[in-house]
Amino acid sequence: MTYFIIFIFGICIGSFLNVVILRLGTGEGIVRQRSHCVRCGHILAWYDLIPVLSFFLLVGKCRYCGEKISWQYPTVELATGVLFVAVIFWILGPGNLFEILNLSLGFLIKLFFWFFVTACLIVVFAYDLRHYIILDKIVYPAIIITFLFRLFEIWNLPTRLASESVANWGFGNWQPFLTYLLVAVGAALFFLVIVLITRGKGMGIGDIKLVFLMGLILGWPQILVALFLAFLVGALVGVALILTKRKGWKSQVPFGPFLVLATFISLFFGSFLANWWFGLFS
Repeated sequence: MTYFIIFIFGICIGSFLNVVILRLGTGEGIVRQRSHCVRCGHILAWYDLIPVLSFFLLVGKCRYCGEKISWQYPTVELATGVLFVAVIFWILGPGNLFEILNLSLGFLIKLFFWFFVTACLIVVFAYDLRHYIILDKIVYPAIIITFLFRLFEIWNLPTRLASESVANWGFGNWQPFLTYLLVAVGAALFFLVIVLITRGKGMGIGDIKLVFLMGLILGWPQILVALFLAFLVGALVGVALILTKRKGWKSQVPFGPFLVLATFISLFFGSFLANWWFGLFS
């Protein structure tokens, strides 16, 4: 039941993320302006906006003009719901689900952080896939929040907020924070070299900012797993698109979605994959 509640919460957030994805850069208000059909402009009723369910009840068509509704809507909603559940499972681990009832400030901060980062990455994935651009409006806030979260971890904030007075805090161990920061800078520099060598044809500035964020999120060695997976999956998908004649050799393919996908895989399975990988050479 708890996972189901988190899933419902996730698909509702996913519905909001669809609004963000569609209205960013258009000048439309994200919060105040009511939802409407992108084809005919008709204001949608509440029963047209039920996450996932409305899409299938309407058979994927607008109730008012009959035009097809993009599969982006249910896909983003379902993906957000599934990823929110995965985040909860990843944070708590098997058998510790009832810890979610611990509403301490530290736990809520940790939960907010991972939900926020997940939402930002989903927006980056969908927006880059649609427009071939990674927006600073999404990446910069995610970098700042992640930087602050890693900084707070120096004092073991999620735990100490629940048990100690702030006045008793001392400086913690800076090594983990510096490791995350160095990994982020190293990943960004690696992509900067690629951009300079290819003169922006292989990668873009947005990819550099995104891998900096990935470094802060994943750390070492998960970032290595993520980059390897991103290049591998990107290459396989690119070849498949060329073989099916959906893309040519000189066609653009956004790399951001592959980076985001690899980030989630590495976040949940990176330690296992890294140990398996390094084990092959030991």
